[in-house]
Amino acid sequence: MAEPREPREPREPKGPTTSTRDLTAALAAGDERAVERFYRDYFDWLLAQSRRASGRRDESFCLDVLQDAVLRVLRTVRAVESESQFRAWLKLVIQTAACDRLRSERRRQTHELAAAAIGAGQMNAAAASAADKAIGRDEQLAWLREQIAQLDPHLVQMIEWRFGQRWTLARISEKLGLSIGTIDGRLRRALRDLRAKAIEEFEECEASEDSNA
Repeated sequence: MAEPREPREPREPKGPTTSTRDLTAALAAGDERAVERFYRDYFDWLLAQSRRASGRRDESFCLDVLQDAVLRVLRTVRAVESESQFRAWLKLVIQTAACDRLRSERRRQTHELAAAAIGAGQMNAAAASAADKAIGRDEQLAWLREQIAQLDPHLVQMIEWRFGQRWTLARISEKLGLSIGTIDGRLRRALRDLRAKAIEEFEECEASEDSNA
């Protein structure tokens, strides 16, 4: 008698029942039928991505991440031509949603442990400050993921190839049919804009913390 096989994770969707361009354009326009198609075609795949991004936490946690991600998708989606670009953007949205949930949970746990340790005389001020800095780094990373997820999906795909998968500019150029200079220029502008936003965002946060001290 053959041994029972372990269940497999859902495969990546072979493609939506309508073109990627039509689906994403309809989602951007708030078409309810497009939302239904999106759920039907992508739910299992998105849940599998949520499990990976969440460190394979329990189903309830992963479904919460998925719900957060879908709300972001419906709020920020733009029309794109390529299924691969849409899928890369969806992965980033899932990762951002998971990071936010995990960061919030980690922040709560760290504060609870720090408060208990300080109360028991087991943590000094320097250690508490180090814990706060670690939380701050997590918040900055989550903020960066959120900002990238709001970019044009074509640009998100280029960022993923260049910095996530370590593709060369030449390889991206060959893949997209664009000149190396064009790709380099777009990436540089995106990084410059992100850097400027980060400086403004976190300087404001520091100023607010100083005023409340």
